[in-house]
Order: sequence, then structure tokens, then C-alpha cells
Amino acid sequence: MQEIWWGKFLIPAAVAAAVSYLVTGWVVKWGKKLGIMDDPKAHIHPKVVHEKTVPRGGGWSIWAALALGVGIFAGDNFRLWGVMGGATILALTGFLDDRYAEKVSPYVRLILNALAALCVIGVGIGIAYISNPFGGIWHLDWPRWCLAVNGVNHCIWVWSDLFALVWLVWMQNSVGWSSGVDGQLSGFVITAAVTMALLAMRFGTDAGQWPVLILAGITAGAYAGFLPWNWYPQKIMPGYGGKSLAGFLLGTLAILSAAKVGAMIMVLGLPMMDAVLVIIKRLREGRSPVWGGREHLHHYLLDAGWSKKQIAVFYWVISIILAVLAWQLKAPLKLFTMAAIALVAAGAILWVKNWSTSLKQPGQDSG
Repeated sequence: MQEIWWGKFLIPAAVAAAVSYLVTGWVVKWGKKLGIMDDPKAHIHPKVVHEKTVPRGGGWSIWAALALGVGIFAGDNFRLWGVMGGATILALTGFLDDRYAEKVSPYVRLILNALAALCVIGVGIGIAYISNPFGGIWHLDWPRWCLAVNGVNHCIWVWSDLFALVWLVWMQNSVGWSSGVDGQLSGFVITAAVTMALLAMRFGTDAGQWPVLILAGITAGAYAGFLPWNWYPQKIMPGYGGKSLAGFLLGTLAILSAAKVGAMIMVLGLPMMDAVLVIIKRLREGRSPVWGGREHLHHYLLDAGWSKKQIAVFYWVISIILAVLAWQLKAPLKLFTMAAIALVAAGAILWVKNWSTSLKQPGQDSG
């Protein structure tokens, strides 16, 4: 039985990795003709940190790996086909964003984030309950609004669906914001996907967790196949499609894996805390939180003298450490651990920010 479980993860992962690697190579080769090259001399923005012209089409290979993986392994599992529908919306958004050099409005992208999430919610993927770290559970399956169609009730679980909508939109953005340097994104996405698969295996012979293993395998494999092309010096960037798909797939996995939202938050503690602090900073300054800037942790680390390789490995190592904690700790300890992680991460980010700022030479107009 254990061999079957590993097969449900490893085979989709291997197929997805092969497809992603090959498609990424094709995009790299034809990026100029496809019109998706990003020239840092023309794309002037504080967040831009790459020095050479590279294509932005990482989402193409991730979508291709997901499409083939779902086509081969999903069978009649309509939930995974719902995930495929949402992913297609994000892939098309990413294509337009790649093709027109980030000209798609962040507000339009936010609406499309919500539409992608609704594709998942529409096939019944939702959060019916949240574990109470102090004992018991909080039910989210009531109130319900039901409509009879051909004698069959179709219900909207108001709180459950609303929670899932907010969660998936948040994941698409918070995860995507930590993709600024070569190889940074792929490492912690792979770690998070493998963690969800391991947690699913805890349910023993429960075949209801098979979709989790399949989707986790596809996600891990897709980003593993993309990583060799994205590692320093990168030959391609994730683009909007690659980074939004990362958050979308991980967010969906957290719901499917018996509502392991807390475990996902723990594994992604560093990028999530970075996103929270950036939002707070932008709101305090009277700016929209959805407009990009040079204020993420990886920017501050670059300013402090870290190399891109060091930043990527730092994110990977932190996510692996937190994944081990998520695997080992029980619910009450997870709550306190997450609180401690949040405090430590916030303090470290603020310290690095101040340190990197103090290292900068004053400008001619700053005295």
C-alpha cells in the first residue's frame, strides 16, 4: 500500500518535471519571437533586479505540466479539473502580462485571482472547518444557501466558501511576491508541495487523499523542472503566470489536504510575513498594497550585500526547517510556533531593512 501511495506522488511528479523542463527550454529558445522578453533597461521599475534580458514565460511551462498531469492522472476526478480551470485563467493572465510587459492592471489581476478561486470553490473544494488549537473545531459549513436543480440540491456554504476565496486570493499574491531573485520561488514551492503530500500520507489507506498526492506531485515536479532554467544566472523568469500559479496550487493543496491551512502557513512563514509587513508599510504610506515596489525582504538582502544565490538558498532552508516543524508539532504547539515565527520573522525583516538602509551611501539631495 505504501508503494501505491508513493506512486501516486512520484509518477505525476516525474511526468510534470519532464514536461516543465522541456517546455521551459522551448520558451527560452523562442522567447524573443514570442515577444515576452524583459529588458531591464526598458522595464524601469524599483523592484527589477535582473541585469540581462530574459523571457518572462515561466507560467507557460507550469501550466503545460499541470495540464498533462491532470489529463493523465486525474481521471474522472472533477475537483482536479476544477483546479485546471482556475489555473487556465491564471495562465492566460500570465500570457497577457508577459506579452505586454506587466501592462495588465493589478486590480484586473486581482479580479482574475478571484475568478480562478471560484473555479475551485465551484467544484466543492472548500474549508468546512478549522481546528481549534485549544481543542475541538470551528465549523464553517453553516449557514448554507441551496438551490434545487433537476431535483438535486446545490449549496453554497457561505463562511466556508468565503474563507476559501480569501485564502486562495491571498496565496496567489503573498507567494508570488517572493519570486524576485533567481531560483527563489521554486525551492520553497517544492518544499511546501512535498510537505502537503507527506501530511496526506498520514491518513493511511484513505483514497480520498489521492487527489492531494497527485496534485502535490504535479506541483512539485512542475517547479522542479522549471528550477534548472531559473537558477542563477536565470535564463527565464516565472512571470506573473508562474508565481500566481504557485500560490494558487499551494493554496488549493492546503484545502484538499484535510484543511491543512495552518501547516501551509507555517511552511510559508517567511514569504507570508514579508507580504504582511509590505502591505502594512504601503497602507501606512497611503499607497495601494497591490502596486509593486522595492520593499520586499529579498530587496533588502540584496541591498545588504547578499548574493542572489544566498537569498534563494536562505528561503529554501527556512522553508525546510518550518516544514519539519509543521510535520512534527501538534495543533496547540503549531499555534504558538506560528506566533513565535511571526515575531522572529518580523523582527528579522525590520532589522535587515534598517541595516540595508544604513549601508546605503546618502544621495546628493539627501545631505
